Amino acid sequence: MGFRLTRIEFDKYLTNIAQAFEIYAPVRQKGKGAFSNTDVIGYGALSRFDEMVLDEKSYYSPKEIFYPIRETLFYFLNNEMHEPEISQKPIILFLRPCDINGIERLDTIFLKNGIEEDYYYLRRRKLLKIVMIECTEGFDSCFCVSMKANRTNRYDAVMRIEDNDLKNETEIVFDTEDSDLLRGDLTDKKEEVLIPRFIEENKVKVIIPDPNLVTSEMFNHALWTEYTNRCIACGRCNTSCITCSCFTMQDVHVSSDVQVGDDKKSGERRRVWAGCHVEGYTNMAGGHSFRNKNGEKMRFKTMHKVNDFYKRFGMHMCVGCGRCDDVCPEYISFSKCINKLNQIVQEGQTHE
Repeated sequence: MGFRLTRIEFDKYLTNIAQAFEIYAPVRQKGKGAFSNTDVIGYGALSRFDEMVLDEKSYYSPKEIFYPIRETLFYFLNNEMHEPEISQKPIILFLRPCDINGIERLDTIFLKNGIEEDYYYLRRRKLLKIVMIECTEGFDSCFCVSMKANRTNRYDAVMRIEDNDLKNETEIVFDTEDSDLLRGDLTDKKEEVLIPRFIEENKVKVIIPDPNLVTSEMFNHALWTEYTNRCIACGRCNTSCITCSCFTMQDVHVSSDVQVGDDKKSGERRRVWAGCHVEGYTNMAGGHSFRNKNGEKMRFKTMHKVNDFYKRFGMHMCVGCGRCDDVCPEYISFSKCINKLNQIVQEGQTHE
């Protein structure tokens, strides 16, 4: 059931549900930009509609809300192991369709990538309620339509924002069948039917190479040398991506000057975000390392996003949000990389 709310009414609604939920949306984070006195759009706590930033793309994805950058899996004190408690307060996330599809990819990796579900991911994922922000225009670097990630029905509520010129007021149409989200004064409002609309065309278009035509020769193509010369392996593309899921493990010893037990022996095991473009990601015992050249790292990421993942799960890992293009300090475009790869594959078919 849908309801039409003014900004003031929507703010009251947020206040009411904040008693039962943590609420996150794209917001402006003051002074946290790459340069001094600049801001960045990221996911943060929301208390009023005016705090939500919808005319700029978020620099970071929302995944850190439920998949922490650094997470303690367990800690040990003397001869005992303890699991840290987490807040059980449910979370509401306001997301665009591409990010909702991105979460589906994360769910696939953590929950369907073997016989065991990832316990630590699942216990946080169960707390999520997703409100889809209707998106019909996108941004300059988006290519979600090409990746078939512009549509979704995996949400608990949907929100449309309309400008009412007659009233000189922004109105929010909020539609949900979830009883947990029907709090406050919503049920006193006149019901309204909301059929979500989705973006149908992006400015950026990519053609994904047919996975059946990608041969081993593609892995040794000179294309990847270009990225060895350009990529600095800073990892920004990994950390801003909604679907990058890789992590590394750290065993941390707590300093003896911290009073933790009778014999002061304590430590914890953490998992920390990592990625194929992050230095040391493929390091192994004995000093061995794979993919030492940055072009090899770009090749691994590209093939995983638009080839390998699809062969296993029937959908592409990349959802076309374009954040990697936005954040790269070397102006490397992943969408152009996909198109270059497709061109090489097509040329290979022509020459046969």
